[in-house]
Order: sequence, then structure tokens, then C-alpha cells
Amino acid sequence: MTETKSRAGQGLSGPQEVAEAMSGFLNELKGFQGEVSKALQQQEERLNMLDRKTVTYGRPALSAAAEVEVPHQKAMGAYLRSGDDDGLRGLVLEGKAMSTAVSADGGYLVDPQTSDTIRSMLVSTSSIRAIANVVAVDASSFDVLIDRSEVGSGWASETAAQGETSTPAVERISIKLHELSAMPKASQRLLDDSAFDVEGWLAGKIATRFIRAESAAFVNGDGVDKPKGFLTAPKVANASWAWGSLGYVASGAAADFAATGSADCIVNLVYSLSAEYRANASFVMNSKTAGAVRKMKDADGRFLWTDGLAAGQPNTLMGYPVLICEDMPDIAAGAFAMAFGDFTAGYTIAERPDLRVLRDPFSAKPHVLFYATKRVGGDVTDFAAIKLLKFATS
Repeated sequence: MTETKSRAGQGLSGPQEVAEAMSGFLNELKGFQGEVSKALQQQEERLNMLDRKTVTYGRPALSAAAEVEVPHQKAMGAYLRSGDDDGLRGLVLEGKAMSTAVSADGGYLVDPQTSDTIRSMLVSTSSIRAIANVVAVDASSFDVLIDRSEVGSGWASETAAQGETSTPAVERISIKLHELSAMPKASQRLLDDSAFDVEGWLAGKIATRFIRAESAAFVNGDGVDKPKGFLTAPKVANASWAWGSLGYVASGAAADFAATGSADCIVNLVYSLSAEYRANASFVMNSKTAGAVRKMKDADGRFLWTDGLAAGQPNTLMGYPVLICEDMPDIAAGAFAMAFGDFTAGYTIAERPDLRVLRDPFSAKPHVLFYATKRVGGDVTDFAAIKLLKFATS
């Protein structure tokens, strides 16, 4: 090209020189085109290689992320149907899916999908669990530290001496976890039916048994091998309330609401609770008590009770949600048939997140028993956050 340009600059005197110059230019152009084509081909090969690596390494990673629970679910299904625990033992040895699975002597941890199904059923039911503080723990107990002291404060002057603040009064409440069990059974013929959803059936049966046992314990449990219910705490008239007991107000009649001003006791119950707790407070009562309360009207003839307008929206009493819990006592002489408070602050439920199942094909032939266990505890953690209505004159 340099020579051609040089000649061009000097001028070409004859046809032969013009032809030679043109031939050299075309040869150099072909060489340049070949280099460009080669570079483009190399670039295309590199892109194809990257695409193959994406297919080889990327897709299995996405599949593994989407099916991380499948190995455990399949192994659990085989164990429930036939007692084949090789797949579950393989998960323990290789550390797949659920590395916390236990030996068959204590049962195996159910797959995460079944466990989540049971947990959602427990939360969606009419139990104190729906409004309490629920924490997951890995130990055998759960400690709650309560600071009941008031921080000293005051207005300071420029020259006056300042007094020392009082020492904090910190109290420890220990919630012990207890074993909750259920033992549904099914025939082996039913388990052999591939169309039978054994995991869904087991989740429903376990949840039903757990719901009944938990709900009763969270209200009336004595704390012996079961959670301690909030109604088992010491109770005193709210005028003389002190920490360690639940305060109550009287209905005004021995075994009923007062004949006149029947709604006054409910107003008194609401305002017996401190304002800091009322913002998140709920009523708790059973259906019979609710049937009596929803007929009440204020002085202007308006009903105190308002039905929930949308699905899943709770009924309200004086603007506060109402939880219908059938384990609450009926209206009777001396009964604490209604509670009002911030149960998120006032009652704590501690539980281990794992659920174990042990298959027993021997004890109830021709049926197969499934012994399911979990650990749960509960207790009052803030005695100022819950108030009761006692059906009495005082």
C-alpha cells in the first residue's frame, strides 16, 4: 500500500504500472478481509463455548435450587408407605436436604413441605397461638428477661445535685418445652394405593390433634408436662393488682352480666388495660359468651359488636378484634370467661421447629401407626398486658 500510494503521489505514466498498482491493492484487500473473517470466526467460537458452559453448569444449579426439598420428600413418602428408610438414612449420611434427620429409634424429621402445612394449619385456627408471641428455639427451654423498673428521670437545674437512678429490676421467666404427640393410623392397603396422598393425610391428622391439645393448654394448662395456660396464673382484683398476677374486673352479677348497664363491665375491662397495651389488644372468649355479648348495645342503642365484613377479617367488640377460643370457660359464677389484652406481649409460645414421625406397623395390625412428636411450651411473660372479666358481683 505504501508503494502504491507513493506511486500515486508521483503519478503513473503507463497502463502497465496502473495495472500492477491495482493488482497489489486487491491482494492486500483480500488479505485484510481474510484476517477480519478469521477474527469473527474466533469470536463466534468463544461465544458458543460460553453458551455450552451455561447449559452445562447453569441449568442443573437452577434445577437443584427449585427441587432442593424433593429428595427428602420422596424419601419420606417411601418411609411412610412401606417403612423403607434407606433414602432417609442416605440423607443423613450425605448431608442432603435435611442434615438434622434422626435415627428411626426416635423417628425422622418430616419433609419441609409437610412441616409447613402443619404449621400453617396451627396458625390459622382459633387458638391463642394466633395472637401470641411465637418463637422458635433449639434448646429445651426459652428464657424471657423482663425489665419492670422505671428509668429515673426529672428536670435538671444548672447548680442542683442530681440523684442516682434506681437499680433496674430484671426478672427472668423460663418457658420449658414439653413433648406434644399425636398418633394417627392408616391401613397398609390404603398406604399401598399410589393415588392416596399419604403426606397430605398425615399433615391434616397431626395438625388436628395438635390444634386441640395446644389450644386447651395455652388457656388452662397446669404446666405439668404441658404449657402453662394464662388462666392458671394468680388472679386479683385490678384495684390491687401487682406483678405476678392477672388483674380482673367484675361483671356486676353473680353468674351473668348486670341486669342494667350490662355493657359497663366491658368498658371497664377495656380501660383497666394500660394505653400502651390497648393499641394491640384483642378480646378472647368462647362462642357462648360471644352470643351473649353481641346482643349488647350502648346508651344510644348501637351494638358494641361488629361483624367482620371481609373474609378472614375478625369480628370486633368496641373496635377491638375478637378471638373465638372454645377452650375459654362458659359464663358461670366465678368464671373468668372473657380476657382482654395484648397477647403478643403477654403470652409467649416457644417451640422447636422440627417435627418427627416414627412409623409403627406392629402395635395395631393390620393398621400402621404414625407417632408424631414436637416440643412446645408457653407461659405468661407480661402480667400487665392481660386483664380478665370475672362473673361476680365484686
